Amino acid sequence: MNTEKTRKQIKILLLLDCTGCFMIAGASWVALLAARGFSAIQIGFAESIFHVASMSFEIPSGAIADVFGRKKTLLAGRVMAVIATVLMIFSDGFLSVAIAMVASAFSYNLASGTREALAYDTLKEAGIEREYDKFAANDMVIYQLTSSFATLLAGLALYLGYRRAYLADLAVTLASLWIAVGLKEVKSGLSEELGIVRRFKEVAHESAVFLKSNGAARRMIAFSALTSAVAVLILFFLQARLTNVGLKGIWLGPALFVMGLGSALGAKVNGAVNGKSYRKVGICCAIGVLICIISVFTGNIYLMVAGGFTGAVAESLLCVRTDVLLNSMIPSEQRATLISVNSFTYSVFMIVLSPVFGVLFS
Repeated sequence: MNTEKTRKQIKILLLLDCTGCFMIAGASWVALLAARGFSAIQIGFAESIFHVASMSFEIPSGAIADVFGRKKTLLAGRVMAVIATVLMIFSDGFLSVAIAMVASAFSYNLASGTREALAYDTLKEAGIEREYDKFAANDMVIYQLTSSFATLLAGLALYLGYRRAYLADLAVTLASLWIAVGLKEVKSGLSEELGIVRRFKEVAHESAVFLKSNGAARRMIAFSALTSAVAVLILFFLQARLTNVGLKGIWLGPALFVMGLGSALGAKVNGAVNGKSYRKVGICCAIGVLICIISVFTGNIYLMVAGGFTGAVAESLLCVRTDVLLNSMIPSEQRATLISVNSFTYSVFMIVLSPVFGVLFS
């Protein structure tokens, strides 16, 4: 793939992320469930179900991407997102919501690691993998700004009701499926002469060898996953917490949008910390998340929004920094699988911590 076609592919991936994230119901799912009468504990368990399903399928989905191709896997993820949205439209109780969360988790798994692997290997094939830093930062900025704009419409989602809000999400998801069709496949280094089972075994074995021999990668994955899980859960439950301490519903969207801007800023800050040690960046990010946690217990709306903004900056910066460094360490043949290990670890922490945060904020 030449440089011009490579950069076109990168633009398609960024556009895919943009449309895939503009979900007004998905961005406000906690508030929508709360408005339907679900308790904080039920919402916490719904989040746990999402991550149990995600944990179960995360690494297999990465192997699927490495073996069958990244484009096919992204297309399958978009189809699963359509199914998840339809299931949520017709949900009428906790069980049906739980099933929809499982489908949503699978759609997330099929994209997780696959998009990053396709972007990195597309750039590498053209000999410009140094531009991955820029892609990772722009991808996070687009993701955060688009999803933040969706949260800005939280009041609209609540006004429309969950069925009509998810219908709007369905239209956007179908558009993202159409965009994904325009992607080009990049072949991995796996031998196509091997059978499918042999290729899966090759990916699993080489990934295990890499993780066993690379302690820095293991520590990076564990630290990033734990810090991100805590930050994301705090930001999730702030949706319900802010209204409980007196924020009017009409201001919920703008408050969440401000916190989303923090995530976009965190992605952009990545360029300023190039060359800095991962340890120092990680400590700064952990302090930012701690400030976010403390702000929740002040009961002051302004301090909570400011704390959420700080936590979002920290979480986004850590995610981008970890993504860039891991991609520079990982061999192409196992790239999607090993990036999925990162998401798998994140899901483990989310499963454990989601009910705890549900009780904490109940």
